[in-house]
Amino acid sequence: MQRRTEVRTTELHLRQGGTSVVLDTSGPGLPSIVHWGPDLGELSAAALAGVVLASRAQRTSGAIDEPARLTLLPLESDGWQGTPGLLGSRAGASFSPAFTATDLDVAENEHGSTLTITADDPAAELRISITLRLDPHGLLHQRLRLTNTAAGSTGDDARELDATAAAALDTAATYELGELAASFPLPHTAGEVLDTTGRHLRERTPQRHDLTVGRYDRESRRGRPGADATLFIATGTPGFGFERGLVHAAHLAWSGNHRVSVERIVTGATHTRVAELLAPGEIRLGPGESYETPEALGSWGDGLTELSARFHRLLRARPNHPATPRPVTLNTWEAVYFDHDLGRLSALADAGARVGIERFVLDDGWFHGRRDDTTALGDWWVDETVWPDGLAPIIDHVTDLGMQFGIWVEPEMVSPDSELARAHPEWILGPGEGRLPAIARQQQVLDLSNPDAFEYILGKLDALLSDHDIAYLKWDHNRDLLEAGAGAPARPAVHENVVALYRLLDELRSRHPGVEIESCASGGARVDLGILDHTDRIWTSDCIDPMERLVNQKHTGLLVPYELMGAHVSGPRSHSTGRRHDLSFRAGVALPGHFGVEWDISSPDVDDATLDELAAWIAVHKANRSLLHTGAVVHADLPDPGMDLRGVVAADHSRALYTFTQVATSASYPAGPVTLPGLDDDREYRVALAAPTATVGGPGQSPLAWALDGVVLTGRALRLGGVQAPVLFPEQLVLLSATAL
Repeated sequence: MQRRTEVRTTELHLRQGGTSVVLDTSGPGLPSIVHWGPDLGELSAAALAGVVLASRAQRTSGAIDEPARLTLLPLESDGWQGTPGLLGSRAGASFSPAFTATDLDVAENEHGSTLTITADDPAAELRISITLRLDPHGLLHQRLRLTNTAAGSTGDDARELDATAAAALDTAATYELGELAASFPLPHTAGEVLDTTGRHLRERTPQRHDLTVGRYDRESRRGRPGADATLFIATGTPGFGFERGLVHAAHLAWSGNHRVSVERIVTGATHTRVAELLAPGEIRLGPGESYETPEALGSWGDGLTELSARFHRLLRARPNHPATPRPVTLNTWEAVYFDHDLGRLSALADAGARVGIERFVLDDGWFHGRRDDTTALGDWWVDETVWPDGLAPIIDHVTDLGMQFGIWVEPEMVSPDSELARAHPEWILGPGEGRLPAIARQQQVLDLSNPDAFEYILGKLDALLSDHDIAYLKWDHNRDLLEAGAGAPARPAVHENVVALYRLLDELRSRHPGVEIESCASGGARVDLGILDHTDRIWTSDCIDPMERLVNQKHTGLLVPYELMGAHVSGPRSHSTGRRHDLSFRAGVALPGHFGVEWDISSPDVDDATLDELAAWIAVHKANRSLLHTGAVVHADLPDPGMDLRGVVAADHSRALYTFTQVATSASYPAGPVTLPGLDDDREYRVALAAPTATVGGPGQSPLAWALDGVVLTGRALRLGGVQAPVLFPEQLVLLSATAL
């Protein structure tokens, strides 16, 4: 049931999920958010007016006479002297719009409280519509829609014009959009910025710096977020961690170019800006046309754990969120690479069934002419030389063992050495004039915004899924976009290709509703809530070295819950770093995620004892899967950088499973205590080491006293004091269970 009311007051208070948003709607311009963060409780009219009044700044010497507010769309016409929220013009005219709010209304339903603001500038012939939604999880959503209200050649005054004059009128009436940004205000306590960077095989590495006057930008110009993209931009009290410190963060749910930034001006006004990054001429609005931004989402918390929990609850509440247990997956890439042989792959499937694998994924190399990574992308039919009887023999073998069958595709790409590229060079994105972008990974990018290219790819994938018993697509995207133009003359086409990608994914899911799709992009180069609205998990990184994955999964998890995060067990020696690790460390780091194996476990080098140990880890994952994929993810802020403690706590706080990792040697020996966050302060818990791990370490150590029979402590004692950490060698871990009594 939806209740809608027209706003007539000059203050507005939205409350959902422990979050308050207070707006000053006094106008005549756009409203201003004066509080976004902790719930302020029920406020009387006088108290609400006081929150707004208390936020208003004085005029100062040398400043404009009416101090500028940080509105939902900061503009020069309001006196804002930072970065405008809207950039664009009509060939230089209408460069500084001045909007007057014409309609404000609030709707309340099961999806939260929604405020819609409409404002017009008749002189600039523009209309802006801003939708704010505070959802039941306490997340603040924003979308902005800009409409060109110019009449153009179809208006009443233009009916007698000839075609040339009409075209000239339409050109003059066209509005070229430079940027339209959502703005999230930050409190005065914000003093430190956290974002992430990275590269292939090392995505989402955290970095911090002080927040100073000026603007800090993070841009992605790769046509996808990119391996170096920040997952979010978080700003909080200096030194904020996972357990404490007021922190706000914003994320743009978009799988293309984008810009996120934090800006503080000399008045102290501070905000986060998030926007699609548009190329010159990419969005040109003719008369009556509109552009809508991707959805921007803002979260806050007393510590990053609370902040990220809001994102997790949102994702888990979606109607399209995976509802069945996440199948334990065996992916063939690091096991066989391009060596596709029915006997070898059947033996690998047999070994997978022995240890408890539930899904077998045939990676790159199955399609026409694909014997290495230099050819054949675009030729999406089975290679008869490798599979003379088609895929049926391997699919039947896998499904007869009780496993699902999955397959790798990279539909957005094309190899120059392919039948598709030779037949349709005009389907390749580029700058035009017969020139192609710099080649990468021996491939170019298809223009999915071209209807013919779109229908070709849709037809090939539809046939593949219709003709075979395939339950899963590993959907890859292995190169950044450069000079991504389409048409004649070529114009920037990243935006249209992202829209086409979403449409392609949705159409395939509509035709094949039982098929799940993974978003992989050179590993983790396309991780965002936009792609996750159309897929069922992300591949977190091509690097599955557990030391690298500890950092990667920790910060990916700020947005993505474990069940959507592919995490596999590699072979003893990492293919991407060369490090060697025990199976317990490799499996323990992968344990909470969408668990899988990427290792030739059919090799003679893998003995029965190793297979039994792997099977034990898979059994532990299955036994705890419902907890790991529904519970709250927690991280302890330990003072010793050589120690890592993370875990998942059940929604009812009845139990928890933690992993403690000695990532490096500690200054003290033995290492100090580890605290266990997330439990109910007032309940008692029995804490014990959990199978299949056990205490290991150096010679001469005594048994760990509390680990012999477990220890009983309150949640408060475990959060504040903790338990003595077991002595481990560096790069070893143990599991700890906490069970309420």
